[in-house]
Amino acid sequence: MAQAPIAHGAGRSTQARNLHWLLTNLVDEVPGILSVAVVSSDGLLLLSSDPGRNEAAYAEDGEGPRGSSADLATIVSGLGSLTAGAAKLMSGGLVKQTMVTMDEGSLFVMSISDGSLLGVHATPDCDMSIIAYHMALFVGRAGHVLTPELRSELRKSMESAQ
Repeated sequence: MAQAPIAHGAGRSTQARNLHWLLTNLVDEVPGILSVAVVSSDGLLLLSSDPGRNEAAYAEDGEGPRGSSADLATIVSGLGSLTAGAAKLMSGGLVKQTMVTMDEGSLFVMSISDGSLLGVHATPDCDMSIIAYHMALFVGRAGHVLTPELRSELRKSMESAQ
């Protein structure tokens, strides 16, 4: 079972445990997901899946995990900023979802109500509609929970896990 590196123990809030459960459920229940990251509006990693949970996620040259959660968070933050800028220039309103398909995988980014982003790195043979559906469920359930207090708690737990 995938474990997200957030603070363990009695000091963790109910909201943090619930968000962790939602992320773990997303990773475990949706086929094709390699890595997941929740990134704050200012680009900080708030919550992530375990990047080593799937041996297929490792690069063939042995240089470490491909699409690890920290790398995914950086990419998600940058892509979120780029697409928000493009939408502003095109008077397109808020960006709801971004999808990038590659020869060796897919990347999905979905906005969460508070400006945070959910990013998913998936296998090339994933069912994109199923992943997008489950991401939308996660966003719907997590959006109202990501208060400034919870974001602060998650940031602190990510810092202490490093």
